[in-house]
Amino acid sequence: MADAHAKHHDYHLVEPSPWPFVGALSGFVSATGMVMFMHDMGPWVLIVGLLGVAYTMISWWRDVIREAEVEGHHTPVVQLHLRYGMILFIASEVMFFVAWFWAYFDASLFTGEAIQYSRVEATGGVWPPVGIETFDPWHLPLLNTLILLTSGTTVTWAHHSLLHNDRNGLKWGLICTVILGVLFSFVQAFEYAHADFAFGGNIYGATFFMATGFHGAHVLIGSIFLIVCLFRVFAGHFKPDHHFGFEAAAWYWHFVDVVWLFLFICIYIWGSSAAEIY
Repeated sequence: MADAHAKHHDYHLVEPSPWPFVGALSGFVSATGMVMFMHDMGPWVLIVGLLGVAYTMISWWRDVIREAEVEGHHTPVVQLHLRYGMILFIASEVMFFVAWFWAYFDASLFTGEAIQYSRVEATGGVWPPVGIETFDPWHLPLLNTLILLTSGTTVTWAHHSLLHNDRNGLKWGLICTVILGVLFSFVQAFEYAHADFAFGGNIYGATFFMATGFHGAHVLIGSIFLIVCLFRVFAGHFKPDHHFGFEAAAWYWHFVDVVWLFLFICIYIWGSSAAEIY
């Protein structure tokens, strides 16, 4: 009877889980709460939704970690398909940022279109719009670029240490990456606090804060991923041939690095020089 129920394949048929439903419901509540918050109806629905999302992430990750580390369900075939899933997720994130870049380039390259939408007074027919004092790209933005690029090297150091079973190098590489990620967030928050333009009232501020702000949110999320990986390292998780959780976090962090380079070049450097009306 036991042999009849034994698994004779490399795939993992997951047990019924409540987290897809709970996560979808929490996401819906979060979106609804965000709309209500933007209409001055209070932040409580948004807070409830975000708490639900956080609870779903913690619980779902706990289950996946147990499947991998305790139950041994993550065979090489399962790990391969998890990698496919992560690649598709990052591809969807690329399209997400393409939308913000598209909005920025549409507003900056075709400032003449503002006339037919009665926005010409907001741009003055040039980019950056008249009255907007942009950030010096060679000051805080350059510092943040160096911080983030350095964090990309430290997470690579951690990955190579793991592949060579160097647990000490893995720990310190992750610690340095987390510190640099948090430092990046603090520098960006300081930059935002000293901006001479606001999110609302002008197309430059809207496109600037949407693009750089969503990147900042991804840095925060990536930092949380790496902190979870760091706790798992101290718990003895990850092996040279079995470490998809860390690998996925490292891929995500490199994606954040690449997006920032495009932001730095396109928005901070190119976008800070005046462009004539088209």
